[in-house]
Amino acid sequence: MNLAVMLGLVALCCYIIGSIPFGLLIGKMNNVDIREHGSGNIGATNVLRTLGKKWGYLCFLCDFLKGLLPVIIAVYVAGKSGIGVEYAPSVAVICTVLGHVFTIFLKFKGGKGIATSAGAIMALAPYALLVTIIIWVIVFKSSGYVSLASILGAIAIPFLALGENYLQLHEEPISSTSLGVLFVLGTLATVKHKSNIKRLMNGTEASFKKKKEPQA
Repeated sequence: MNLAVMLGLVALCCYIIGSIPFGLLIGKMNNVDIREHGSGNIGATNVLRTLGKKWGYLCFLCDFLKGLLPVIIAVYVAGKSGIGVEYAPSVAVICTVLGHVFTIFLKFKGGKGIATSAGAIMALAPYALLVTIIIWVIVFKSSGYVSLASILGAIAIPFLALGENYLQLHEEPISSTSLGVLFVLGTLATVKHKSNIKRLMNGTEASFKKKKEPQA
Protein backbone atom coordinates (compact mmCIF):
# COMPACT_ATOMS: atom_id res chain seq x y z
CA MET A 1 0.00 0.00 0.00
CA ASN A 2 1.47 3.34 -1.03
CA LEU A 3 1.01 6.74 0.62
CA ALA A 4 -1.74 7.97 -1.72
CA VAL A 5 -3.88 4.86 -1.21
CA MET A 6 -3.36 4.98 2.55
CA LEU A 7 -4.38 8.63 2.84
CA GLY A 8 -7.28 8.12 0.42
CA LEU A 9 -8.70 5.33 2.58
CA VAL A 10 -8.25 7.41 5.73
CA ALA A 11 -10.00 10.36 4.08
CA LEU A 12 -12.93 8.28 2.82
CA CYS A 13 -13.51 6.36 6.06
CA CYS A 14 -13.24 9.49 8.23
CA TYR A 15 -15.55 11.48 5.99
CA ILE A 16 -18.23 8.77 6.12
CA ILE A 17 -17.96 8.44 9.91
CA GLY A 18 -18.08 12.21 10.28
CA SER A 19 -21.17 12.32 8.07
CA ILE A 20 -23.30 10.29 10.49
CA PRO A 21 -26.00 12.83 11.54
CA PHE A 22 -26.45 11.88 15.18
CA GLY A 23 -28.59 14.95 15.88
CA LEU A 24 -31.06 13.93 13.19
CA LEU A 25 -31.06 10.30 14.37
CA ILE A 26 -31.70 11.34 17.98
CA GLY A 27 -34.55 13.53 16.77
CA LYS A 28 -36.03 10.63 14.80
CA MET A 29 -35.86 8.50 17.97
CA ASN A 30 -38.15 11.10 19.53
CA ASN A 31 -40.39 11.39 16.44
CA VAL A 32 -38.98 14.85 15.71
CA ASP A 33 -37.21 16.15 12.62
CA ILE A 34 -34.66 18.37 14.33
CA ARG A 35 -34.24 20.37 11.10
CA GLU A 36 -37.77 21.70 11.50
CA HIS A 37 -37.26 23.07 15.01
CA GLY A 38 -35.24 25.87 16.58
CA SER A 39 -32.31 26.90 14.40
CA GLY A 40 -32.81 23.93 12.10
CA ASN A 41 -29.27 22.80 12.85
CA ILE A 42 -28.51 19.11 13.53
CA GLY A 43 -25.96 19.93 16.22
CA ALA A 44 -26.09 19.36 19.96
CA THR A 45 -27.18 22.91 20.85
CA ASN A 46 -30.36 22.69 18.79
CA VAL A 47 -31.04 19.17 20.07
CA LEU A 48 -30.67 20.44 23.63
CA ARG A 49 -33.06 23.35 23.02
CA THR A 50 -35.60 21.13 21.25
CA LEU A 51 -35.45 17.84 23.17
CA GLY A 52 -33.84 18.74 26.50
CA LYS A 53 -30.50 18.29 28.25
CA LYS A 54 -30.40 14.49 28.20
CA TRP A 55 -30.64 14.27 24.42
CA GLY A 56 -28.50 17.36 23.86
CA TYR A 57 -25.66 15.93 25.94
CA LEU A 58 -25.99 12.57 24.19
CA CYS A 59 -25.75 14.30 20.82
CA PHE A 60 -22.65 16.22 21.91
CA LEU A 61 -21.02 13.00 23.15
CA CYS A 62 -21.75 11.15 19.91
CA ASP A 63 -20.46 14.03 17.77
CA PHE A 64 -17.39 14.36 20.01
CA LEU A 65 -16.56 10.65 19.75
CA LYS A 66 -17.02 10.56 15.99
CA GLY A 67 -14.32 13.23 15.87
CA LEU A 68 -11.98 11.58 18.38
CA LEU A 69 -12.08 7.89 17.45
CA PRO A 70 -11.31 8.12 13.71
CA VAL A 71 -8.22 10.23 14.42
CA ILE A 72 -6.98 7.79 17.08
CA ILE A 73 -7.54 4.87 14.70
CA ALA A 74 -5.83 6.69 11.81
CA VAL A 75 -2.79 7.43 14.00
CA TYR A 76 -2.65 3.78 15.11
CA VAL A 77 -2.97 2.33 11.60
CA ALA A 78 -0.41 4.76 10.17
CA GLY A 79 2.00 3.94 12.98
CA LYS A 80 1.61 0.19 12.51
CA SER A 81 2.02 0.36 8.74
CA GLY A 82 4.72 3.02 8.80
CA ILE A 83 2.91 4.85 5.99
CA GLY A 84 1.57 8.39 6.26
CA VAL A 85 2.53 8.84 9.90
CA GLU A 86 3.01 12.60 9.44
CA TYR A 87 -0.10 13.22 7.33
CA ALA A 88 -2.72 10.65 8.42
CA PRO A 89 -3.77 12.50 11.62
CA SER A 90 -4.32 15.78 9.75
CA VAL A 91 -6.25 14.06 6.94
CA ALA A 92 -8.38 12.24 9.53
CA VAL A 93 -9.18 15.47 11.40
CA ILE A 94 -10.14 17.57 8.41
CA CYS A 95 -12.17 14.83 6.69
CA THR A 96 -14.08 13.88 9.83
CA VAL A 97 -15.08 17.50 10.45
CA LEU A 98 -15.94 18.06 6.79
CA GLY A 99 -18.15 14.98 7.01
CA HIS A 100 -20.13 16.56 9.83
CA VAL A 101 -20.34 20.01 8.25
CA PHE A 102 -21.11 18.70 4.74
CA THR A 103 -22.70 15.33 5.43
CA ILE A 104 -23.31 13.13 2.41
CA PHE A 105 -26.46 11.76 4.05
CA LEU A 106 -28.23 15.15 4.10
CA LYS A 107 -27.29 16.56 0.68
CA PHE A 108 -24.10 18.05 2.13
CA LYS A 109 -25.95 20.16 4.71
CA GLY A 110 -24.75 19.40 8.21
CA GLY A 111 -23.88 20.98 11.53
CA LYS A 112 -21.30 23.58 12.52
CA GLY A 113 -18.69 21.05 13.59
CA ILE A 114 -17.87 22.29 17.09
CA ALA A 115 -18.30 19.02 19.00
CA THR A 116 -16.74 16.94 16.22
CA SER A 117 -13.82 19.37 15.94
CA ALA A 118 -13.32 19.19 19.71
CA GLY A 119 -13.10 15.39 19.57
CA ALA A 120 -10.68 15.44 16.65
CA ILE A 121 -8.51 18.11 18.26
CA MET A 122 -8.40 16.11 21.49
CA ALA A 123 -6.29 13.55 19.63
CA LEU A 124 -3.90 16.20 18.28
CA ALA A 125 -3.64 18.96 20.89
CA PRO A 126 -5.24 17.89 24.19
CA TYR A 127 -3.77 20.74 26.28
CA ALA A 128 -4.94 23.35 23.80
CA LEU A 129 -8.40 21.79 23.88
CA LEU A 130 -8.44 21.84 27.70
CA VAL A 131 -7.66 25.58 27.78
CA THR A 132 -10.23 26.16 25.04
CA ILE A 133 -12.88 24.39 27.12
CA ILE A 134 -12.07 26.71 30.02
CA ILE A 135 -12.40 29.72 27.71
CA TRP A 136 -15.69 28.32 26.35
CA VAL A 137 -17.14 27.85 29.84
CA ILE A 138 -16.11 31.34 30.99
CA VAL A 139 -17.60 33.02 27.91
CA PHE A 140 -20.77 30.94 28.03
CA LYS A 141 -21.35 31.48 31.74
CA SER A 142 -20.80 35.21 31.46
CA SER A 143 -22.80 35.78 28.27
CA GLY A 144 -25.18 32.83 27.90
CA TYR A 145 -24.29 32.58 24.20
CA VAL A 146 -23.17 29.15 22.99
CA SER A 147 -22.31 30.63 19.60
CA LEU A 148 -20.02 33.33 21.02
CA ALA A 149 -18.22 30.82 23.22
CA SER A 150 -17.78 28.46 20.26
CA ILE A 151 -16.51 31.18 17.91
CA LEU A 152 -13.93 32.46 20.42
CA GLY A 153 -12.85 28.91 21.19
CA ALA A 154 -12.44 28.10 17.50
CA ILE A 155 -10.30 31.21 17.00
CA ALA A 156 -8.16 30.51 20.08
CA ILE A 157 -7.34 26.84 19.64
CA PRO A 158 -4.73 27.01 16.84
CA PHE A 159 -2.81 29.67 18.77
CA LEU A 160 -3.02 27.55 21.93
CA ALA A 161 -1.68 24.59 19.93
CA LEU A 162 1.28 26.77 18.94
CA GLY A 163 1.71 27.39 22.65
CA GLU A 164 1.85 23.63 23.27
CA ASN A 165 4.76 23.39 20.87
CA TYR A 166 6.49 26.43 22.36
CA LEU A 167 6.23 24.95 25.86
CA GLN A 168 7.35 21.53 24.54
CA LEU A 169 4.47 19.70 26.20
CA HIS A 170 4.83 16.69 23.86
CA GLU A 171 7.75 14.40 23.10
CA GLU A 172 6.94 14.96 19.44
CA PRO A 173 5.75 18.49 18.60
CA ILE A 174 2.48 19.02 16.75
CA SER A 175 3.40 18.95 13.08
CA SER A 176 3.14 22.03 10.88
CA THR A 177 0.54 20.14 8.82
CA SER A 178 -1.64 19.57 11.87
CA LEU A 179 -1.23 23.19 12.97
CA GLY A 180 -2.37 24.26 9.52
CA VAL A 181 -5.42 22.03 9.85
CA LEU A 182 -6.27 23.63 13.20
CA PHE A 183 -6.21 27.08 11.60
CA VAL A 184 -8.45 25.79 8.81
CA LEU A 185 -10.91 24.32 11.33
CA GLY A 186 -10.99 27.57 13.31
CA THR A 187 -11.75 29.51 10.14
CA LEU A 188 -14.40 26.99 9.02
CA ALA A 189 -16.15 27.07 12.40
CA THR A 190 -16.21 30.86 12.36
CA VAL A 191 -17.62 30.97 8.82
CA LYS A 192 -20.30 28.42 9.72
CA HIS A 193 -21.38 30.78 12.52
CA LYS A 194 -21.84 33.79 10.23
CA SER A 195 -25.60 33.89 10.83
CA ASN A 196 -24.96 33.76 14.59
CA ILE A 197 -22.45 36.58 14.28
CA LYS A 198 -25.08 38.73 12.56
CA ARG A 199 -27.60 37.98 15.32
CA LEU A 200 -25.02 38.71 18.01
CA MET A 201 -24.32 42.06 16.41
CA ASN A 202 -28.00 43.06 16.24
CA GLY A 203 -28.88 41.58 19.64
CA THR A 204 -31.26 38.84 18.48
CA GLU A 205 -29.11 35.78 19.19
CA ALA A 206 -30.77 33.23 21.52
CA SER A 207 -29.17 33.13 24.96
CA PHE A 208 -29.24 30.48 27.68
CA LYS A 209 -28.65 33.13 30.33
CA LYS A 210 -31.68 33.54 32.54
CA LYS A 211 -33.12 36.99 32.38
CA LYS A 212 -33.75 38.72 35.68
CA GLU A 213 -37.41 39.06 36.45
CA PRO A 214 -38.52 42.69 36.89
CA GLN A 215 -38.95 43.70 40.51
CA ALA A 216 -42.46 44.56 41.71
